[in-house]
Amino acid sequence: MSMSRTAARKTTAKASQPVRTGVELDTFVWEGTDKRGVKMKGEQQSKNVNMLRAELRRQGIQPGVIKAKGKPLFGGAGKKISAKDISVFSRQFATMIKSGVPVVQALEIVGNGNKNPRMAKLLNTMRMDIEGGSSINEALAKHPVQFDELYQNLVRAGESAGVLETVLDTIATYKENTEKLKGKIKKALFYPIAVIAVAIIVSAILLIFVVPQFESVFKDFGAELPAFTQMIVSASRFMVAWWWIVLLVLAGSIAGFLFLYKRSVPLQHGIDRLLLKIPVIGQLLHNAAIARFSRTLGTTFKAGVPLVEALDIVAGATGNTVYEKAVLRMRDDVSVGYQVNMAMKQVNLFPHMVVQMTAIGEEAGALDTMLFKVAEFYEEEVNNAVDALSSLLEPMIMVFIGGLVGGMVVGMYLPIFKLASVV
Repeated sequence: MSMSRTAARKTTAKASQPVRTGVELDTFVWEGTDKRGVKMKGEQQSKNVNMLRAELRRQGIQPGVIKAKGKPLFGGAGKKISAKDISVFSRQFATMIKSGVPVVQALEIVGNGNKNPRMAKLLNTMRMDIEGGSSINEALAKHPVQFDELYQNLVRAGESAGVLETVLDTIATYKENTEKLKGKIKKALFYPIAVIAVAIIVSAILLIFVVPQFESVFKDFGAELPAFTQMIVSASRFMVAWWWIVLLVLAGSIAGFLFLYKRSVPLQHGIDRLLLKIPVIGQLLHNAAIARFSRTLGTTFKAGVPLVEALDIVAGATGNTVYEKAVLRMRDDVSVGYQVNMAMKQVNLFPHMVVQMTAIGEEAGALDTMLFKVAEFYEEEVNNAVDALSSLLEPMIMVFIGGLVGGMVVGMYLPIFKLASVV
């Protein structure tokens, strides 16, 4: 019944709209009047102006001015499609499908209402693929960067089981929770990095522009500089003479590190392992990885994806290569007959509570429910850890900034005491 309902939805969508497979539609801005003589305006996609005029007349609108929508001078292509864009689309699409809106029409509505031109174009391409006879999963598979393997597998499972509406709602919830968790982690890590970066920039400005002014004053008075002041002056001379080399080395080091990090699995694994051992931050990352693992596995298992295949998909969604390797080992153990909780014990990464909750879920036949409860618990732990970390870092950051910038200011004023004796 459910599969026939999905097929009927596709058929209804094709019957209710003209087939536009392979046709690129342009966006037009129009003005007109309705049957009451009230002025109306809007924008709509169409093949050409004449077809748009005919469409407006069918809607009871007498068209006036119609012109192609101008493209902005900058950013016309739109910003890059982000994970948040996919999350918002997932919720909108799930809501429309659950309300009975045909798939093709739902994609058209969401695409036309999207403010990011790149996202709108992607949804328009998907719509045309589905109009041409492709399944939703096949249309998604053509865009693997935006819709990863997990997303595709969940949709395929939903289409196969005839429960697409339920699966799409599950995906939307999963995406929203994942983005919320990412936001928490970024907040925890970005704040101290940003403050330290600003402190370093301010220090560089002081060394290049302010300290040389003090140095010229000290030379005029002929006073012997204290060792601390002399060290700052030497650093200032170096920065004034070689600031461009320092900048190039810094930029090159960052670019080189990022280049190697993206291409070197051992480097990624080593850094991820190191991060997990850092006090406070390491525990935050542990909790985040467990939360991602639990929610992703619960989502895939609930959608009907086989457990071994689900673990294979989940490995890459943990956000940490240490946990990724552990989950892949769990997959191998489960494939030869181990229960998930037993496989968890072998990798020695998951807390006792997680193992026990998983064991209870397996015994009761409610593994997905237990995994969702574990995910909720650890997401709350991440939330609390972020707040605690912010409270802990604020005084430490103030001490760092005070020591760096304040130290230079104090160093510049130390010679004042000797200047008094010279004068």
